[in-house]
Amino acid sequence: MKLEYIGLKQISGPLVIIEGIQGASFEEMVEITVDNSEKRIGRIIELYGDIAVVQVFEGTSNISLTNTKTRLLGHSLEIPLSKEILGRIFDGVGRPIDGMGEIFPEVKWDVNGKPINPVSREYPRNYIQTGISSIDGLTTLIRGQKLPIFSGNGLPHDALAVQIVRQAQLAQQEDAEFAVVFAAMGVKHDVADYFKRSFEESGVLQKVVMFLNLANDPVVERIITPRCALTVAEYLAFQHNMHILVILTDMTSYCEALREISSSKGEIPSRKGFPGYLYSDLASLYERAGMLKDRKGSITQIPILTMPNDDITHPVPDLTGYITEGQIVLDRSLHQRGVYPPVIVLPSLSRLMKDGIGEGFTREDHPAIANQLFASYAHVQEVRALASVIGEDELSEIDKKYIEFGKAFEREFISQNKEENRSMDNTLDLGWRLLGILPKEELDRVDVKILDKYYRPYSSTRSEL
Repeated sequence: MKLEYIGLKQISGPLVIIEGIQGASFEEMVEITVDNSEKRIGRIIELYGDIAVVQVFEGTSNISLTNTKTRLLGHSLEIPLSKEILGRIFDGVGRPIDGMGEIFPEVKWDVNGKPINPVSREYPRNYIQTGISSIDGLTTLIRGQKLPIFSGNGLPHDALAVQIVRQAQLAQQEDAEFAVVFAAMGVKHDVADYFKRSFEESGVLQKVVMFLNLANDPVVERIITPRCALTVAEYLAFQHNMHILVILTDMTSYCEALREISSSKGEIPSRKGFPGYLYSDLASLYERAGMLKDRKGSITQIPILTMPNDDITHPVPDLTGYITEGQIVLDRSLHQRGVYPPVIVLPSLSRLMKDGIGEGFTREDHPAIANQLFASYAHVQEVRALASVIGEDELSEIDKKYIEFGKAFEREFISQNKEENRSMDNTLDLGWRLLGILPKEELDRVDVKILDKYYRPYSSTRSEL
């Protein structure tokens, strides 16, 4: 017989404190009955002897110290899993919200996942093609990598996320199954509707599993949403040998929810009020990406986060940068000039890119052209700084060529239509065409053989692409 605990000792925000608990476990789920009718679920997050602190997922409105009965469920939060979850839409804790009924599970897995033994990991190889030149050409997404997007309020990271979901595909392995797990945290209703409508209209919803935690949903649910998404990804990747791309937006909302709950618990704050364990908490999510030696599937992560006041040193992007393998940075000045996607190339990088491009993966010239585009565009910034002092008319002829290259690079390579899906060959050919603006002797990052094979003087038409 299971015991029911009548009443509460204390209520604090989304937390309730129960006294006299026996045999409880950390992370154990509880069922709270309010006024003998409404049932809510919660999770034990702290234990002090016979006192338990419980997060209530549906919030603590209408709960008093005397109108509740609490029952321990004997297990941590689990999500039902089967392959029929593809094409389905769930709320932040994994309950279906698409009107298509409940999931009939093959298994139920703990949303906290199981740590991957580092010895069992396979080194990430090969790439996922997004159809976006600034990503595919210069910060290539490698299968099994975690590559965040650093954005800002008002920048088009939502549109970029939708475009990646719509266009992402495996390269040179058409027989392998590919799917996307998309988790949105703390989004407004219109943004959630935009995501659903975009995926439905483009016909990709059948290969997407969506988790939507809305801005007016209880803040506690936001902590669970990415864990549910990653559990689904692990199930599809390691049980069904699928290649899964996980997109998590917006991780800043997740961290702010963590800060709010930490404050409710009375914990000592760290930088900007975030808890001192923010790094290890983020690592527990990001490190669930990767590949295993004895499985064919893979999990690739693209966490999207907005930087408050565009501050890249803010704790959320700062700690994320330590854990992940690079970053893609969106720039407000490029956005104001009408460039989409406004990816600023120089601070963006993919640390695993070198191991998944080149001959046998993309094309033999890819590493060389990526290095040359970075180097040439970096020189463009130096020339622009000089031009701001002495004026563009006083620049040398070669510096004027760099100014021309910089404008063409931003207009044609970085910028592209939201519906435009460029192949890897198109991206690399476009890069070579723009490098043709510069004299051949300026391209000092490219081997002579590759330079002779691919270099052509610049043409203003793009018919050859």
